[in-house]
Amino acid sequence: MKTLITNVRIFYHHALQPAEMLFDENEILAIEEKMDLEAMSLDPEDVQVVDGNGLALLPGLVDTHVHLREPGHSEKETIATGTAAAAAGGFTTIFAMPNVLPFPSTPEVMKDYLALIEKDSRIRTIPFATITVDEAGAKPVEYAAMKKMGITRFSDDGVGVQSEAIMNEAMEKAAQAGVLFSCHTEDMNYRHTGASVHAGKMAREKGWIGIPSECESEQLKRDLRLAGKHGLRYHADHISARQSVRALHAAKEMGYPVSAEVTAHHLLLEEKDVQGPNWKMNPPLRSHEDRMALIEGLENGDLDFIANDHAPHTAEEKSRPMDKAPFGIVALETAFPLLYTEFVHHQQRWSLRQLIEWMAEKPAAAFGLEKTGKLEVGYRPDFFLANLEADEVIDPEKFLSQGHNTPFAGWPSVVSIEQTWANGRRVFERNH
Repeated sequence: MKTLITNVRIFYHHALQPAEMLFDENEILAIEEKMDLEAMSLDPEDVQVVDGNGLALLPGLVDTHVHLREPGHSEKETIATGTAAAAAGGFTTIFAMPNVLPFPSTPEVMKDYLALIEKDSRIRTIPFATITVDEAGAKPVEYAAMKKMGITRFSDDGVGVQSEAIMNEAMEKAAQAGVLFSCHTEDMNYRHTGASVHAGKMAREKGWIGIPSECESEQLKRDLRLAGKHGLRYHADHISARQSVRALHAAKEMGYPVSAEVTAHHLLLEEKDVQGPNWKMNPPLRSHEDRMALIEGLENGDLDFIANDHAPHTAEEKSRPMDKAPFGIVALETAFPLLYTEFVHHQQRWSLRQLIEWMAEKPAAAFGLEKTGKLEVGYRPDFFLANLEADEVIDPEKFLSQGHNTPFAGWPSVVSIEQTWANGRRVFERNH
């Protein structure tokens, strides 16, 4: 079935412009200022027409760092609820982190995981396999065997591989297989039991146990060195510290095949904002100087794109004291509205083009997704419709995610996401 969306401003050729878009379940067929169906030898009776109500039509967003929790932790989130939340946030492709049970460390487990995703996912969901068996950091998985079934991206997610010898072996084998590593770097020699926030001024004032920047940056430097040695395609997760930005800059200067992401919360918040467990994430919110380095690193290319580490937890878990509550916040339904509101609308520091590139085009390119991240003829029909002049407030009670653990409750937003389409099908429509 072909669908024609009219009465919209389409983000086309890097700018919003009045146009109409024709698509089917496989690809975008045409983008024209005014579509002439008869000239295209199409019977208008065979085309579904959707009125876009003057909204902005934007490319579907891509998030390379999402926790769906299922199987194993469905009290926090499920594939169905997590991908519904993604659609509500404008995301049409996400990459699912492998900290589920059983861990996707073998082709047999991955086959079952893929079947579950196929059954329940509302959008395109691409799973990571683990770097080491069961994320235990002791034995690399069989990358070539996973690649035969189409799995080419690997992560141990919230666990840094502590042994340099194991990581060296893993990278050597992964480079031979031609796959990608996406790594959370954390040297546990720098982290003490009960640590919950950045090791800075706020930790000292509140009596909290801090996590120093070196916990992230020192293992990152090791990984970058090993990735350069083996020529491995390497991606650094949720960068938070200015030392890490400098390390990535140096690695890129040396021509290493590396990329890096930064989250919305690390761009918007810093250590002084922390009020309790809903501000507890790993890596933690760091200093003002760190946050500015992240913003500038994204702008100058030391950091490549935005990914948001959506990490749902139950209300009971997040009601525990700081040293006992789990790390992580939900992000899928707030990332684009908050970043657009702060950096495009309020500060006017970024353009819509930059934000779309960092949340759609660049993550798609970095992770090898074809025909994704832009609105062009022949590309995937993945997009969302948004009001960019709304008067909204972030309300966790309206989230489609099972997790309501956000530090952004009550924050104003000028964005309301009205519809999301994936694979040419409407997968989200806002209830007013």
